[in-house]
Amino acid sequence: MHRSQLAALLSVFFLVVAGCSAPASTPGSTPATADSDATTTADSAAWSWPDDPPTDRLGWEAGYWHNESIDVNQSDGLNATEREAFVARTMARVEVVRDLEFTDPVPVEVISRAEYRNQSDDESDPVHADWNDQVWESLLLVGEDRTIEQVFDEIYGGAVLGYYSPSEDRIVIVSDSDTPAIDRRTLAHELHHALQDQHFGINGSPATQDAQLAENGLVEGDARYVDRLYEDRCDAGEWECVPRPERSSGGGSLDFPVFLTIYTPYSEGPTFVTELHERGGWAAVNDAYENRPVSTEQVLHPERYPDERPVEVTIEDRSSADWVQYDTDPVGDTVGEASIFAMFWKHGAIDKTDLQRNPGPYSAYNYTSGPSAGWGGDLVVPYRPVSDEVAEANPNDRGYVWKTVWDTEKDAEQFEKAYVTTTLKLRLGAKRVAPNTYVIEEGPFADAYRVTRQGDTITVVNAPTVEKLDEIHGQR
Repeated sequence: MHRSQLAALLSVFFLVVAGCSAPASTPGSTPATADSDATTTADSAAWSWPDDPPTDRLGWEAGYWHNESIDVNQSDGLNATEREAFVARTMARVEVVRDLEFTDPVPVEVISRAEYRNQSDDESDPVHADWNDQVWESLLLVGEDRTIEQVFDEIYGGAVLGYYSPSEDRIVIVSDSDTPAIDRRTLAHELHHALQDQHFGINGSPATQDAQLAENGLVEGDARYVDRLYEDRCDAGEWECVPRPERSSGGGSLDFPVFLTIYTPYSEGPTFVTELHERGGWAAVNDAYENRPVSTEQVLHPERYPDERPVEVTIEDRSSADWVQYDTDPVGDTVGEASIFAMFWKHGAIDKTDLQRNPGPYSAYNYTSGPSAGWGGDLVVPYRPVSDEVAEANPNDRGYVWKTVWDTEKDAEQFEKAYVTTTLKLRLGAKRVAPNTYVIEEGPFADAYRVTRQGDTITVVNAPTVEKLDEIHGQR
């Protein structure tokens, strides 16, 4: 699985709901009143609201004003005419909320689940997939009994109901019905992704897991903030809105700690964007796309954006002739503060109830904790046997070197205590077999671990056995 696919997977949440029914809705017959700025144009004498304006403008799209009624009934799904009206008015409303105008139409298309599966069945790069498994194993989130691809498949299952595709400039609804129902809030969310893409571009993918989650904190935070403001107007009766269909679960199972990691942009992003908006309105949010957050630390702690950047961490290759770094670019990954929080939450190294204590505005969870909040930077470099024959015969004979740098020595000590004392020894049953060296004898994380601290820096070396620790990363 290429790193860019993690960014793509993040867009699976808050998608168009397909195939659900909802009570019949009867749009009001009273015409809406145009906003005062709708008629203050140079050519206002040539037309009057509610006629279509002679040129495109904020709050009007494809023949529909943001505050006019539409004849839409979702009880049996949306036909093509209803979908066209629903999409156009939603685009106009997103423009009003976000104070930004669409530059191009946004196609909304329906494909069958079989078509979607055919598009999604591309085989992953086995070298990268193996490398990525070691990254997730370093977080003690996905062990040797499964792969991260399997976990993602379990989480999503058949729940992918739609998405916005930046590369194709379209929203796709996955449904075996030709007339699927569409949730108004998630339609607004996905249309806002199209608006972002038209103005700022959202098709890139940073090189590391942490940077991907951080950039998506801006992208998804902006979209979730907008869809929340959109929904607030519906709830307040300011806008006449199409009733939302009932949601279905989609049937996927949930590895919550992994979910917690990839959910970071959706939970913490809205609070990050709210902070930017309070600093300088939508202009400040727009400016952030020119200087996107580079770490989840910046998203979790908006006061650290944009000035506090991650420390650049390097790891010297001290492996023996029997071990080699993976042939990937880059050879290492940065997991970041949010992923470290998920690790400690999974293993009870922090109070699990803190997750839902005092979340920020529009946030579902609170991702801050003592053992993770002092993060300054990190790098994970996975290793494999140099012999392909040995590697294939022993799929669990892998290892990694994970170096973390902390803001202060006290922060490093706090991480070390949570990692060694609580996580390795108490939760995973590791036994100390030598100075700074521990062995987990059974289970999905059964390996040898060497944990050393020098000032504000902690280095974890992982290998199948104690003897192989020095083969992967020799001591000096």
